[in-house]
Amino acid sequence: MASTVLVVTALEDVTADLVIASLNERGVPVVRIDPAQIGDGLRFGFRVGQGDAVWAGCLATGSRTVELGEVAAVYHRRPTPYATRFAQLPQQVRDFAGAEARHGLSGVLHHLHAALYVNHPHAVARAEFKPAQLHTAGQMGLRVPATLITNDPDAAWRFAEEYGPVVYKTFRGLPRSDDGRAGAIWTQRVDPATFDDSLAVTAHLFQAEVPKQADIRVTVVGGRLFAQQVSAPGSPLDWRRGDWDALVHTPVGVSVPVEAALFRYLLSFGLVFGCFDFALTGPVDDPGSWAFIECNPNGQWGWLPDAREIAEAFADVLSRKEAAPHGPGHVPGG
Repeated sequence: MASTVLVVTALEDVTADLVIASLNERGVPVVRIDPAQIGDGLRFGFRVGQGDAVWAGCLATGSRTVELGEVAAVYHRRPTPYATRFAQLPQQVRDFAGAEARHGLSGVLHHLHAALYVNHPHAVARAEFKPAQLHTAGQMGLRVPATLITNDPDAAWRFAEEYGPVVYKTFRGLPRSDDGRAGAIWTQRVDPATFDDSLAVTAHLFQAEVPKQADIRVTVVGGRLFAQQVSAPGSPLDWRRGDWDALVHTPVGVSVPVEAALFRYLLSFGLVFGCFDFALTGPVDDPGSWAFIECNPNGQWGWLPDAREIAEAFADVLSRKEAAPHGPGHVPGG
């Protein structure tokens, strides 16, 4: 019977380390791979057809070997992009090698028979779009701030007139610079007087500013919820830009209506896990005080004070101790 958990992530991933440690404590077989190690550090041979209805074969790292049929669950975290693996090659060769690896190796790893995915990368790809998140949250009955997506400065100005003050948010964050440095664009209040034709260059996301008292992070894994109120000194618009060591975390309960909406949200995207962020505008036990900000379908949680308990919840789902509430983890039609 299949029992191995395949962990797909970069070689350095503290969050994945926590889950692997919990699985090791239970004696669950674990094989960790980074697909971008394709080459001498990662070899494979997969077969289908001639009587085999599903993909079979062997995947080998420098220290471990696993048959695809042994894989019961896949914890798909944050593998290194193939572009990094082939960065030293000429552009045409780099693009070709990366596409072949993605369609070949990842193409098989994303379609393992009867394996539970936490989360399936196809589901994550769909759930990462902010417009889909906001639309789905509203459909599930969650409070969603007035939002405008536009490249029209006149539309942005009219929105600010109606809902001001307004804030600007990015859809995906800031890519690394040419020298490899990471950066960030935080949620920030914007002055409508600065809106000009430069907005036409790309899409922008504006929202009515939520007069929040604190932030709420709800991490959902399988059938379990872990909710923390996050308070930052000075109540900044975006707590991520401050001193994380100064954050105050307080465990909070989740009302039945919000809890039900979160599970329906995950179900709609075919997700088993998600990190939900809310702005709290009133009493924590009032569902109407929870303004939906976003759901990261592959979010970080290792920094939270209940990270150990969250890791245990992952281990429960991946080892099939707890049944995933949304089916086998495959993407409908995926």
